[in-house]
Amino acid sequence: MANIRAQQVLAEIMALLGRKAIYPNAVQQQMLDSHIRAMVLRSLTGEPLPEVEKDLFEDISADSMAMAEQVVEGVGNLPIEEAYLLSVHFEVAKENTRDNNL
Repeated sequence: MANIRAQQVLAEIMALLGRKAIYPNAVQQQMLDSHIRAMVLRSLTGEPLPEVEKDLFEDISADSMAMAEQVVEGVGNLPIEEAYLLSVHFEVAKENTRDNNL
């Protein structure tokens, strides 16, 4: 069940990123896949995240944070801190895409 849901969430994320012309490289994709599998499992088990310091995420763009919040809301049963962690994946992929276009 968790694996199927993780694959669905990953497909939704890739569509979301694709609409914004953000393309993670292979390593970024692997890290995102791993995070999503763990995130979906946490949504099912209720396992909490370790405490997250929001100050560490102040350089994340509003767009990356909004995408992450959208995904976290869609998965459900997750704390907002999950969006902070997920937003980093989006921000890094965005930078990677930008660097490739220079």
